[in-house]
Amino acid sequence: MSNIIRAFASRLVGILAVLLVLATVVFLIVRVTPGDPAAVMLGADATPQDIAELRERLGLNAPLIQQYVSFLAHAVRGDLGQSIFLNMPVTTALAARAEPTFFLTLFSILIATAIALPVGIISAYKRGTLFDQIVVGITMVAASVPSFWLGLILIQTFAVSLGWFPVSGYGGPESGFFERIGHLVLPAIALGIVNSALITRFTRAAMLDVLGDDYIRTARAKGAAERTVVLKHALKNALIPIITVIGLSIALLVSGAVVTETVFGLPGIGSLVVSAVLRRDYPVIQGTLLVVAVIYVLINFIVDMLYVIVDPRVRL
Repeated sequence: MSNIIRAFASRLVGILAVLLVLATVVFLIVRVTPGDPAAVMLGADATPQDIAELRERLGLNAPLIQQYVSFLAHAVRGDLGQSIFLNMPVTTALAARAEPTFFLTLFSILIATAIALPVGIISAYKRGTLFDQIVVGITMVAASVPSFWLGLILIQTFAVSLGWFPVSGYGGPESGFFERIGHLVLPAIALGIVNSALITRFTRAAMLDVLGDDYIRTARAKGAAERTVVLKHALKNALIPIITVIGLSIALLVSGAVVTETVFGLPGIGSLVVSAVLRRDYPVIQGTLLVVAVIYVLINFIVDMLYVIVDPRVRL
């Protein structure tokens, strides 16, 4: 137990250091933008008075170190600033757009894992067979297919031609939960298929590494059932790289679903970022970058803790 606590404490200290660096980078992004950030946000038609008022509102008139300390103090309290164009706190805007992105990420990783784990395990077990060669070929193709292109194909086939699913959107305010979830089926499949390729290849490689080890041969020599050998002995010892790639896939889905959300017209965080970039709404861009970075770091922290739980060798 003491080893687990030490591992937790050391990783927690590392996370705090990484978050401080990330917050510093996010803070500097707006400040190093060529020209006056306030003038860039307001556009060419802004008057000097408008620019001066916005600079005062954003605290850009204060010394840089004072701005930095103020930014950190507000960020720690969960205050990411005020959106210029939405006229609401950035945290409120993010919370309003979080549901589609959260469920899209959840369903995508569930689909990817449901495809990748059994296919990767069977492919490794049947190494060199026709099935294995087909899996390797399909994963190479799937990994190179852009998710937005696959999304357009799914829209044309299952939404336009067959009419099984809605083309875009997330339903109106009066829509029920399951009706809104129905809008996520096609984008989740598009992202799930693309991300399953990487997880499949890592699962196959991890299983191949352990299937030839001595303890696997010993288990078979003792008469253990083949299913027990593969699922209990081999898979258990191959979980570290598999957990790693699944964790990274979740983090990438959270930060990389921008294009897919745009294609399917989902009002998620991705579409919020796109509109903020087009409007030069820097507080929203800055706040979203910070939140996504924090999520990415936390997911990696959870993955590190799973190592300790799954593999006793890490614990030691």
